[in-house]
Amino acid sequence: MAIKPGDKPSELRAALDAQQSLIKQVVFFSFFTNLLVMTPTLYMLEVYDRVVNSRSGMTLAMLTLLIIAAYAVMEMLEWVRSRVLHEAAVKFDVRIGSRVFDALFEANLRRMPGVSAQLLNDLRTVREFIYSPAATALMDVPLAMLYIVAIFLIDPVLGWMSVIGACMQVGLAWLTERDTQAPLARANQAAIAAQNYAANSLRNAQVIGAMGMQAGIHERWLKRQNEFLSLQAQASDKAGSYASMAKFVQLAQSSLLLGGGCWLIIEGAFPGGGGMMIVASTLGVRVLAPIVQVIGTWRQVVNARDAWARVDRLLAAVPVREPGMPLPPPRGLLSVEGVVATAPGSQLPILRGITLSVPPGKVLAMIGPAASGKSTLARLMVGVWPTASGKLRLDGVEIFPWNKAELGPCIGYLPQEVELFDGTLAENIARFGEPDHDAVEAAARAVGVHEQILALPEGYDTDIGEEGAVLSGGMRQRIGLARAIYGGPRLVVLDEPNSNLDEAGEQALLQTLLALKAQGTTIVIVTHRTTVLPAVDLMLVLQDGQAKAFGPRDEVLASLQRGVQAASAAPRPVAA
Repeated sequence: MAIKPGDKPSELRAALDAQQSLIKQVVFFSFFTNLLVMTPTLYMLEVYDRVVNSRSGMTLAMLTLLIIAAYAVMEMLEWVRSRVLHEAAVKFDVRIGSRVFDALFEANLRRMPGVSAQLLNDLRTVREFIYSPAATALMDVPLAMLYIVAIFLIDPVLGWMSVIGACMQVGLAWLTERDTQAPLARANQAAIAAQNYAANSLRNAQVIGAMGMQAGIHERWLKRQNEFLSLQAQASDKAGSYASMAKFVQLAQSSLLLGGGCWLIIEGAFPGGGGMMIVASTLGVRVLAPIVQVIGTWRQVVNARDAWARVDRLLAAVPVREPGMPLPPPRGLLSVEGVVATAPGSQLPILRGITLSVPPGKVLAMIGPAASGKSTLARLMVGVWPTASGKLRLDGVEIFPWNKAELGPCIGYLPQEVELFDGTLAENIARFGEPDHDAVEAAARAVGVHEQILALPEGYDTDIGEEGAVLSGGMRQRIGLARAIYGGPRLVVLDEPNSNLDEAGEQALLQTLLALKAQGTTIVIVTHRTTVLPAVDLMLVLQDGQAKAFGPRDEVLASLQRGVQAASAAPRPVAA
């Protein structure tokens, strides 16, 4: 897309523009490389004009030495050009890679549609294209015009014949673009869909295997895979046809120039002789060579272009967050003011007009039926989802826009589905920062998992595998809880923290809540169990996204009890 004067270039374009000095070096080397490509032709001309006529062995030897030296210089320039392009690609990736990862992470937090780890593969595709043969061929296309100039100097008629051949190749390139763009784009989308479907299925392999779902899942994946293969075959057939035409034009160009030169000699209109006729024919082939190479690698060009567009859209949709002014660590005053919330990408409200306040050091229990909005409110409280309207503040500062690198150490969060990551137990508890071994052990002891960790062969250095595969459900939950309280956060939000805990685990959880409360930590806990009630100060009852009751624990419990009694005392309708 062209950039108008005054427009700010996209982040990808800016990252590529930052490599202009290296790209200019490549163009410089390409100029001389394209000149040196003509040396075999010049060698042939000199051999015919000088050596054959003079029969001088010394002249032949010197010309041969010169041509070998020219070949060596040309290959060296090709190697240097490749290395410089590779350096530009690496610097491009270093400049933009972290930004793409952060944007992808943010997009997944917002649950933006069409966003997956495939975008990291797209960035790799763009990076690899920068130093690919297709990219160097695109650079060589304008430089190949030098050969047309040389052919015009030999003879204008042959020059115009070369121009016609070049125009035909450009037309074939345009037809290749027109006829392959749509099927290749759809093929890429189908490939991504098939890959994502396979990845999601593999993550649930135990469920699929246990209930005999493999055949059905395989059939659905195969349908996506076959769609991708069909579209790719369609595009490849068309691209292959045009590539064959391009090679035909290139070969015909050589012979037609040779025949044209011969005809001019017969007519007496070509003073250059047979040697120059052969030179013109050879140069005519070189004019078309880079265009033929571009057409032959057109799928790579389209893949890189589509990958660029997808990454560019991601960066435009997730702009860089301004760091803002550094703020002091919060004390833990949590306030929710008329909050309305929807799931990212949806307009359907999940929470409607929630208002409450939790002083520092108090424990709030959120209860309510399934799908009442408890987990959504928990996500809002830790700043991973934005509000649709209303304010959610910590010590008077809105949580969602708060710099997460600054706020994160002050927040503890245990989601309903506990996610652990490939690494050691110590790294997981320490949130993959530099582990403070005393703090790691203190967090593990607080949740009652220290002894279980020591029982493992490598203790805290045990590698737990992807998603904590080597741990039981209860131990994963305790490790997640230890991670949530690591470092003494000021606000801790726990979503069903006792769903996988046994009686001993629930008692450890209760003691953890009491200890955090004594330290002045504000705690929000989503639960259906009564074992944590001794630590609770406030209760919020959610139903259909609205607050049905909020206040001190005993008052809310008494209100709920009265409601149950009133419902049981109400007369039941008598059947007719």
